[in-house]
Amino acid sequence: MLGLPPTTEVKRPLPKAQLFKRFDWTPSQRDSFDGEVSRLDFVNWISPRTVPAIAVGNEVKEIFVVEVVLKRRYFDAKSIELLAKAIPQRIVYLLSYGDEVMLAVYHTKLFTTGWHLIPNVSDLISLNGLNLDAVWENIVSSIGQFSVEKDKSLSEQIKVDEERAKLERQIAALERQMNATKQPRRKRELFVELQKMKTLL
Repeated sequence: MLGLPPTTEVKRPLPKAQLFKRFDWTPSQRDSFDGEVSRLDFVNWISPRTVPAIAVGNEVKEIFVVEVVLKRRYFDAKSIELLAKAIPQRIVYLLSYGDEVMLAVYHTKLFTTGWHLIPNVSDLISLNGLNLDAVWENIVSSIGQFSVEKDKSLSEQIKVDEERAKLERQIAALERQMNATKQPRRKRELFVELQKMKTLL
């Protein structure tokens, strides 16, 4: 479906009952997951055995694609996060509902694409990189729609981007506060604080 090499294709079910037995989830977490997810299947296995042109990485030894068939289109992302944190593997989640799919990946946080019609998904993942570390970095940054700077690791880049987004939210809040303030002295104080924060961007 994703246009990955046929050699990577597997079809192995991942029974929910097995997950519930293995993982220490609370009854409410199990109920929530069960209410949203219909079925799970391993559909691709990316490794030097299935794609000989890609070497094993220092950190990433293999990447899996797991199809998650959803019971409803509007799902709680916490269910996918819960699953991703429970399985210590590099996994791309292919979330499907009806004739649409969405990709999700977890690396320090959950990233998702928008919904795509099934005929248009063959180029959503590409295996770019000489080894699996690079392939994984490219998959995560592609799904998350960000780029990794040369001097940073994937995790460092995500942290930097999160801090920048937080700062941008604080600046926007300060700007709203400054615009709403009537007192000239307080307006001036907020302006000075705003300029300081902008230098941190």
